[in-house]
Amino acid sequence: MKIIRSKTFTAERAWGALDIANMNGITTRLHWTDQPYKWHINDGEEVFAVLDGRVEMRYREEGAEHSTMLETGDVFYASIGTEHVAHPLGEARILVIEKAGSV
Repeated sequence: MKIIRSKTFTAERAWGALDIANMNGITTRLHWTDQPYKWHINDGEEVFAVLDGRVEMRYREEGAEHSTMLETGDVFYASIGTEHVAHPLGEARILVIEKAGSV
């Protein structure tokens, strides 16, 4: 059993993570960041939930770039093949659920 107070979680570097669970090859991780990630495509599905802060999520569909602002409590679902990049506005804490070893 674990209780995690996400609002107080920090990491030594941007996108540092606390591993919460690995359930049959699906990981749940809490990330802290104050810097953008990198454009990437996961090799599986990804659920990205903003627990604290604001994140501009940029993604590409059919070659066109789009952007949406994710507020605390918002969830972004990336299906297989969705190219995306997260840009936090200040500090953010994000819960990511994805296939183990995914980018």
